[in-house]
Amino acid sequence: MTCEPIETLRLFAAGSLRASMTDVALSFEAKHPRTKIEVVLGASGLLRDRIDGGEVAHIFASADMRHPQILFQSGQARTAVRMFARNRLCAIARSDIAVSSDTLLDAILSADVRLGTSTPKSDPAGDYADELFKKADGLRTGAFAKLAAKALRLSGGPDTQKAPAGHNQYAWLMSQGHADIFLTYRTNALLAKLEIPSLQIIDIPPRLSVGAEYGLVVLKDAPPSADELAEFILGSEAQGILRGYGFQPGDDVPG
Repeated sequence: MTCEPIETLRLFAAGSLRASMTDVALSFEAKHPRTKIEVVLGASGLLRDRIDGGEVAHIFASADMRHPQILFQSGQARTAVRMFARNRLCAIARSDIAVSSDTLLDAILSADVRLGTSTPKSDPAGDYADELFKKADGLRTGAFAKLAAKALRLSGGPDTQKAPAGHNQYAWLMSQGHADIFLTYRTNALLAKLEIPSLQIIDIPPRLSVGAEYGLVVLKDAPPSADELAEFILGSEAQGILRGYGFQPGDDVPG
């Protein structure tokens, strides 16, 4: 008697989905014992570059809608982009920094405060930070230029330092003293605070608030089981896992 071979699906996922999508993959595998999910994590722009370069991927779960949309428009994805989750920016700060939501703009503009962000174009979190800088310019003339010039692009780039295995990237960057305040996703901030409880999480005031929309596509040469995994990610069980990590449902999640 021969056993059916195990099929491996390669899920390329934004780094901010590390914990949640790992749990989603395990949940899917439990229901599909002949399928193994290989979760490949990284900055969404860099993952798209790898797909463009010919690396095998079956599903792409990006921290924005733009990168998967480019793959769809170029014919590399067989499904349209579906928004499967939402996130939002917040700030994490060292415990000795006097800052609140009301004073956040003053703090990040201060010459005495080192401001960390992710890397624009490579990592959507960096693009979202730049969007916040543009909103700041509407409140303080010249703020965009000042913030863009001082921002330390500490994460999500091809050459940025990576945290040691088992450590949250943002907790590690803060613990190593690379920044005083870091703009990142709220889901990342919650995980960073679990590792370093003394970190402050600062909500961004409404006039500066920036939301993140996460998009999903199935790549053109993926096996049919990839479509099953995509539907699973949009379904109630996986969405419950994502909510547990602080994500909100996307527009294409069934009501």
